[in-house]
Amino acid sequence: MLDCKNNGLGRESVQVIDRRLCVAPMMDWTDRHCRVLHRLFAPHALLYTEMIVSAAIVRGNAARLLEYDAREHPVALQLGGCDPVELAQAARIGAAAGYDEINLNVGCPSDRVKSGAFGACLMLNPSLVAACVRSMREAVQVPVTVKCRIGIDDEDSYEFFSAFVDAVAAASVDALIVHARAAILGGLANDGVPRPGLSPKENREIPPLKYDYAHRLKAARPALPIVINGGFTDLPAIVAQTESGLDGVMLGRAAYHNPRLLAEAERAVIDPAWRVPEPWKIVEDMVAYARGQAARGVRLHSITRHMHGLMAGREGARAWRRFLSEVAAKPAALPETLYSALPILSLGLAA
Repeated sequence: MLDCKNNGLGRESVQVIDRRLCVAPMMDWTDRHCRVLHRLFAPHALLYTEMIVSAAIVRGNAARLLEYDAREHPVALQLGGCDPVELAQAARIGAAAGYDEINLNVGCPSDRVKSGAFGACLMLNPSLVAACVRSMREAVQVPVTVKCRIGIDDEDSYEFFSAFVDAVAAASVDALIVHARAAILGGLANDGVPRPGLSPKENREIPPLKYDYAHRLKAARPALPIVINGGFTDLPAIVAQTESGLDGVMLGRAAYHNPRLLAEAERAVIDPAWRVPEPWKIVEDMVAYARGQAARGVRLHSITRHMHGLMAGREGARAWRRFLSEVAAKPAALPETLYSALPILSLGLAA
C-alpha cells in the first residue's frame, strides 16, 4: 500500500507507506523465504529484512544480499552501520534494488553490533544518527526510517529518549519505530559501578516495557509517524495500540512463532474482509514457491524452517513440527514432500 507524493522536504515522489502493521527485522529469521511466507498471511503488512551491515552491501555481493521476491512488497531494507557516507551508498544500492524503505538499526543490543559501534549504542550519539539519516535521505527517494530503543543502560528516562528523537527528527526522518524497552549493554553505571550487560534474548524480555514513552512522543510530535514494537502477543493488545493514535504496531517473534496472529492482525487492523488462510492453503502456496527455488538449488529446509508455527495452537502442532524436522529437512526432500503432511493439517492428527 504505497502512495507516491511530494513530502514538502525537497524530495519529489517520496513513497508514503501504510505502517499500521509491520513485521520486525529479526536476525537469522526474516530472510527472503520467511518474508514470502509472512506475505501469505498478511497481504498489506510492511515486511523488513534482517539487518544487513552497510559495508557488506557496499563492498560485498550486494545482489545476493539484497535478493527478494516481488511478492514481498512492501518490503523495507534494514541497514546496520554508523558511517554516513557508507550508509548513503548502501541505501542507494538498496533503493535501486527496489526496496520500498531504508531503515537504520539503532536498537540491536548484541555484542557483535556493539563492537562495530552501531546498533543500540548509537543512541548515545544522536548527532551521528542524525548525520546518518540526513546522508541517506539525500541519497534516495524512498522513505528513510530509524528503529530504536527508548534508552540505553542507565540513560532510560523519557527526557533522554525525547532528546534523541529531537536530533533524528531534525534530520527529517520519515518515521520512527520504537522498541519500547531500554537496551542493557553493560559497562559503568552512572555511579561508576560496573554493570553487567544482558544477552540479546534477555534484552528482549527483561527491561520493562514503557509504551507510554511512544504515546507521549506521539502527543508531542503528531506529524511524525511512530510505530510501536515490543511484547505484543495477542490481538486485543495490538488493536489497542492502533486505536490509541499511533501509526502502527510492529510484531516480532509472536508473528514468527504463530503467523496466524499476523493474519488476524491484518484483518483487525487493515482489511476486515481478509480471511485467515488455512494451513493447507499455505502449504499449497509454499510448495509452488519451493519448486521455483529448488530449480535454483535452494534446499527445501531453507524454506520450511520458517513454517514450524503453521499449526501453532492447533491439535497436530507437534506432529507437524516433527514432520518438518525429520522429513522435510532431509537434503533430498522435494517440495512435494510437504503434501504428505496434509493429513496432519486437515485432520488435526494428535502428536
